[in-house]
Amino acid sequence: MALFVIGDTHLSLATGKTMQIFNGWADYEKRLENNWKRVVSENDTVVIAGDVSWAMSFEEGKADFEFLNSLPGRKLLMKGNHDYWWATKKKADEFFEANSFNTLNILHNNTYTCGNIAVCGTRGWFFDAESDADKKVVLREVGRLKASIAAAKETGLEPVVFLHYPPLNVSQRCDEIYNVLVEEGIKRCYYGHLHSYSHATAFNGISDGIRFSLISSDFLEFCPVPVYENMSI
Repeated sequence: MALFVIGDTHLSLATGKTMQIFNGWADYEKRLENNWKRVVSENDTVVIAGDVSWAMSFEEGKADFEFLNSLPGRKLLMKGNHDYWWATKKKADEFFEANSFNTLNILHNNTYTCGNIAVCGTRGWFFDAESDADKKVVLREVGRLKASIAAAKETGLEPVVFLHYPPLNVSQRCDEIYNVLVEEGIKRCYYGHLHSYSHATAFNGISDGIRFSLISSDFLEFCPVPVYENMSI
């Protein structure tokens, strides 16, 4: 039993909006499938940290969800800035159940356990959220992050945070999100969103006792990476 993570799968099996036009993304869906099957088993869990699908609705994303459901393991799906199909957790759960996508779960204001880890997190937001509208979004994301961490802590397991937007890079921080991580005593945080040349701006290392790791799919060469392996159930 193991916990893996990858972000930014950007699936587009029915919409025609493919990432293959970008450098490094050739045959990415097939590469993701092959790598996933090579490293993930049926008893494992994989967090997909946002930008799951280009679909605009559940129905439009059906082929993408079917693809994910066919892969080994349980999947915990998070919201990214391109997940326009996203609605409420209740609606997603109902859609997944109606279509027998029984390995797909939504991480949103809640937690899931895997071995000795409690998975928690939220989308996050931009570093430079200066407008009133942006500030409202940041505050909502802070609330969601706190709710998810609180649920994780109730399990008595280690809360590990997953975000879509980076809470910091080599020169900036989203203080509202970052401060929650520090105040809550989080030790590990995984994030996505950054692609191509933006990888160079990513912070991979330890800050204030927290280890931050970039897990965008192109950064990982489309292979989920382990958070913990060989965990006891």
